[in-house]
Amino acid sequence: MRLFDVTNNFSELVHNQLAATDANLVKVYSLGNIIVIYTKAPTHEEILLKSDQRNIRDDEIEFALKNLTSVTPKQAEVIHSNRLAEVSIKQLA
Repeated sequence: MRLFDVTNNFSELVHNQLAATDANLVKVYSLGNIIVIYTKAPTHEEILLKSDQRNIRDDEIEFALKNLTSVTPKQAEVIHSNRLAEVSIKQLA
């Protein structure tokens, strides 16, 4: 597995996220046929994994966490949905 930075292909999404939320960093990656949106704000981080073909696997979530953050899946809140997974990480004060 490998993450490819495709942020430039999603400039409108990035601009809207930065303008409408408290995020100070938004990056978009491709993980094969999965789009990974990483958002970092002063109080939290979020990773959204989206696939048009299938559900997101746990090993893909772990890979994204390992490569984008310094936390383990046990330290994050993960919500699975149909072809979507959302990972929330609260920053400790």
